[in-house]
Amino acid sequence: MRISAGEHRGRRLQSVRGSRTRPTSDLLRQALFNVLGARIQGARVLDLFAGTGAVGLEALSRGAASATFVESDRGAVSSLRANLEALKLTDRARVLAGDALQAPARLQAAGETFDCIFLDPPYAGDLALRCIETLADGRLLSDNGALVTQAFHKTVLPDRVGVLRRTWRRRYGESSLTLYTKEAECG
Repeated sequence: MRISAGEHRGRRLQSVRGSRTRPTSDLLRQALFNVLGARIQGARVLDLFAGTGAVGLEALSRGAASATFVESDRGAVSSLRANLEALKLTDRARVLAGDALQAPARLQAAGETFDCIFLDPPYAGDLALRCIETLADGRLLSDNGALVTQAFHKTVLPDRVGVLRRTWRRRYGESSLTLYTKEAECG
């Protein structure tokens, strides 16, 4: 796994052995950042279910101002921290070891907002939908913020939920990417 663009293009990332995490493929990361375009420049990003951090690290490489990574797997957290050190990005990043479903409430309570939120939960179960519902009030997203969700291609996600409106969706093999944007009113 490598960073595909930006300041750290071509740099190899450490990953966790085994099947505990599912790294986002190069194709999916490129598609994700093509959709976000210039929005990533100077952005504050939140990478939920970060794994070894490939998406958030790619965002930093492409010009994001900062990234907060949330991951519960100890091995993945260790690899993520090693990747941040190797790329010398620790000053622009924060790692929260814990449950990605509980982290949004803690971050909201601290008054934090993000320009882009990346959501890549395990495909089994309904974690993608539960996380989107947790974020539906939009308090964690800045105005015109974006939520990008990676899910199993058969996962049914809502067109609208709270102040979030689905504006784009594409299938890539067994995965799909869905972009939600924050609106003042969704009715």
